[in-house]
Amino acid sequence: MTLRFVWGWLGLLASALLLHAKELPQVPAAHQPVTNVYHGVAVRDNFQWLEDAASPAVREWTRRQNERTREYFSGLPYFDGLGRQLTQLRGEESASFGSLEHRAGRWFALRFKPPAQQPVLTRLSSLEPPALWRPVFDPNQHDPSGATAIDWYTASPDGRWIAASLSVGGSEEGTLHFFDAATGRKLPDEIPGVQYPTAGGSAAWVGDAGEILYTRYPRPGERPERDAHFYQQVWRHRLGAPASEDGYEIGREFPRIAEVDLASSEDGRWSLASVANGDGGDYAYFLRDPRGGWRQVARFEDEVKQARFGRDGALYLLSRQGAPRGKILRLPLVEPELAKAAVVVPERKAVITEYAAGDGGLFVEDIWGGPSVLRYFPRHRQRGKTIPILPISAVAGVQSWADDNLLFGNVSYVEPFAWHTFQAPAGPARRTALATLSPVSFADIEVRREFATSRDGTRVPLNILLKKGARLDGRNPTLLYGYGGYGINLQPSFDVTRRVWFDAGGVYVVANLRGGGEYGEAWHKAGNLTHKQAVFDDFIAAAEHLVRRRYTRPERLAVMGASNGGLLMGAFLTQRPDLARAVVSRVGIYDMLRVELDPNGQFNITEFGTVASREQFQALYAYSPYHQVRDGVKYPAVLLLTGENDGRVNPAQSRKMAARLQEATASDRPILFRSSRGAGHGMGSSLSERIAEQTDIYAFLFDQLGIDGKRWEFE
Repeated sequence: MTLRFVWGWLGLLASALLLHAKELPQVPAAHQPVTNVYHGVAVRDNFQWLEDAASPAVREWTRRQNERTREYFSGLPYFDGLGRQLTQLRGEESASFGSLEHRAGRWFALRFKPPAQQPVLTRLSSLEPPALWRPVFDPNQHDPSGATAIDWYTASPDGRWIAASLSVGGSEEGTLHFFDAATGRKLPDEIPGVQYPTAGGSAAWVGDAGEILYTRYPRPGERPERDAHFYQQVWRHRLGAPASEDGYEIGREFPRIAEVDLASSEDGRWSLASVANGDGGDYAYFLRDPRGGWRQVARFEDEVKQARFGRDGALYLLSRQGAPRGKILRLPLVEPELAKAAVVVPERKAVITEYAAGDGGLFVEDIWGGPSVLRYFPRHRQRGKTIPILPISAVAGVQSWADDNLLFGNVSYVEPFAWHTFQAPAGPARRTALATLSPVSFADIEVRREFATSRDGTRVPLNILLKKGARLDGRNPTLLYGYGGYGINLQPSFDVTRRVWFDAGGVYVVANLRGGGEYGEAWHKAGNLTHKQAVFDDFIAAAEHLVRRRYTRPERLAVMGASNGGLLMGAFLTQRPDLARAVVSRVGIYDMLRVELDPNGQFNITEFGTVASREQFQALYAYSPYHQVRDGVKYPAVLLLTGENDGRVNPAQSRKMAARLQEATASDRPILFRSSRGAGHGMGSSLSERIAEQTDIYAFLFDQLGIDGKRWEFE
């Protein structure tokens, strides 16, 4: 078969797919023009009316859009088969364990084993086989619909009590509940308003007297309604006492957009409040002594990014002041003056991301461009010993208990997550019983690390997963994923359902873009605020690299991102609509001029900027995807997904973007909108909700990239 014939045949296939898209009913959104003025610039918005979720017209538009999307998927003969395989893969995967805590010789974890809809809070007999487990609280029994989720939990220092935030429907709007760790008996105490998507939430036990510190949002009537999800404070509760007797601790002086994370020393005598100034990556720290007094130990401008308690009467701080890749300081609790803190691990070439203090030294995770390296630094020595881990992998959950014992999780793109222990200084690292087992092998998949060159010459790491021996002839269906924000590192991860993609001949690529933290704080700052365009340039360069290296070609390339990565998708498809055939964007941000009007949008100002600043407005307007959609452009196929309970990104962002793209595009490729009543931003979604969403995504990609789905057709 000649090359000309191959591409001619693919063109006929593409024409058939486009016919399917043409048959979809249109759901026009009427223009109701509103003009907003920013620094003398008039910006017209025809679809601002779609921001009102309670409006009957918006509800009707959403209903018809969902019906249109379901009609699209009902025409794909392999749709049901894909859903069955995804369900089977998840159901056959072994149990996974997360959020491990060690208290007074007891281990606790969140255990997830499909077909259960939600993880179960459990008490473990051991980390070693047989590692028996006993449920403390099972949200699946509490709520058989699968809608109730555990946002987070924390066990008391003596291991007797557990506090857990519970929320419903993916809302992340949590109430604190309490349980007897030995029996699972639920205590009558309940504290509402401890968790919300804007600033999150947390709790930390105080000593062994049954007292707990918790984050608290304003109660009704304490502040105007517009401030209901701001001004987070720290309060104290005693088990058995009514919540009305709870006492204020600290927080009235915190910023409106403070995000408070609480922690305690192993014995519970000391407590720490980490206070983020929104989502931009700046933190202040406040220490509570055993007498209940609070003292600030670091300010936002001190560039301390993490703080951990040691068992030697000290705090260990990750500082980036004068060290953009990080250094670790030791600060005695009895004399917590930051200026007197001693450097115990100096800045190195790699970026310090996580660490834990043992009795005789420090365990430190480094990264350089994505994958992890794990080291042990004996006390008073600044040269570390490397701890063996999987190649091209990520380390997570680093914690130390009893002497120099280390617990850490390790995962790669082809090996599922497993917890390991390491006894310093000699080791070796041992795999525990808490290891997820995949029902299918990924031994036929290789991982390549390559670098794309961005517009300004910056080298952008790419992690390319493909079947061994795959031909680089430009014909591989390829999915490129990116994020690029908040200093978040996209590190190796394992997902058993990627087997579907590889079995379809697909290539999967993860790009480590600026805006993340893969090369330290400088890498993050190079892609935030007025420098955000660099993130989009990096992603475009990644796509061009894959085409140039003949992994794929635009007709066989799809891109995907979520949340901040959804913004990336919007910028990509408006700036380079010719470079990919399909775009999948989950819970994305698209209207950068109005996003800060939403509660969580206020927290994003330190990362994105604000229209109140002329300079930042100009940068935001220049790339705002919603405003950069142009009539008559042949846009790629687009699937926009959102959840009606999303408290992080307003679902109106997706509604407006869908309406604008649908009226503007000159191509016959579908612009699809999907909204779920039972989901939010993604955290806390039930298993069935996640599988349903993933089925839609794969079916959409199969259809748009011309993947033969006959093997998934099942009568």
